[in-house]
Amino acid sequence: MKKSILLIASLFFAACEKPSEPEVPVIIFETDMGNDVDDALALDMIYKYLDKEKVKVLAISSNKQSPYSTEYIHLMNHWYGYPDIPIAKVINGIDSENDARKYAEFVSLQKDSTGAPLFQRPDFDYDQVPEAVSLYREILAKQPDHSVTLVSVGFSTNIYRLLNSLPDEYSPLSGKELIAKKVKLLSMMAGSFGEKKIPEYNVVKDIPAAQNITEEWPTPIVFTPFEAGIAVTYPATSIENDFTWAPYHPVVEAYKHYLDMPYDRPTWDLIALLYVVENSPEYFTLSEAGAITVDDKGYTSFTPSKDGKHSYLTVDSVQALKTRQHFVELITAKPNLK
Repeated sequence: MKKSILLIASLFFAACEKPSEPEVPVIIFETDMGNDVDDALALDMIYKYLDKEKVKVLAISSNKQSPYSTEYIHLMNHWYGYPDIPIAKVINGIDSENDARKYAEFVSLQKDSTGAPLFQRPDFDYDQVPEAVSLYREILAKQPDHSVTLVSVGFSTNIYRLLNSLPDEYSPLSGKELIAKKVKLLSMMAGSFGEKKIPEYNVVKDIPAAQNITEEWPTPIVFTPFEAGIAVTYPATSIENDFTWAPYHPVVEAYKHYLDMPYDRPTWDLIALLYVVENSPEYFTLSEAGAITVDDKGYTSFTPSKDGKHSYLTVDSVQALKTRQHFVELITAKPNLK
């Protein structure tokens, strides 16, 4: 009888126990903000995930050599109510101002009818923005082991420099050692693995950096390739119709300026972020493990290997539709403006 009572009691308390909460990703977002507008859409997603407590953000780092790249991030942090997220910049990095309309500059400089900034925020001092590798090392040194995910959706310059950095006042470890100790995953928008693969833009802009990362990066890397991004486009109809709750919106203004409307833009960077926060087979499929290499022209190749640290995402037509719908739901939702 006593055994039965104890068994019933143990089952009761087990049933009352709360299920374990899913692990919240801790990320650093590495972006070439200002080149393609999908970076801005992905940044909007980050704030929505923050609102829902689905992610923790240690820093947002720009790898585009432009003061407006970081100023736009500064503007977005304040507009969405997350002004304390650290921002970092690249020094002597890569720029591509001739490759796209300057939406980051355009939105940063927009004025209202009185001549005041359209999107209010504290004054921005580019000279005071810390250099990326230094901030990376300072932040990573303080984190629990194997706890940080890097989401890199631009050029490889900053993470290449981090990988090859030397011991400093923040850590006695080399860059590679520090990454191996503190980082658990790199989610990287780069590469092309389709039947008609191309030298993908993020790779081509800094081929030596991309080569070094595929050869030396000590943690697993999941690539969001060109083909995955073009399979899912963000609809112009959403930009035109779904943001009436805001008289002016920094992502809508950026999207409308980037190209002549209407256009549906591929969602490369959004998918790299989605994989980290909401890894679900309804949105994409992860390849088998293997090794990815980058040749001198920027072409990427994948070789299957059970011991490989690399894999990449693919998106079929059914997944593309679900992912597109999910992106629209996330991005058009009104943020918890503070």
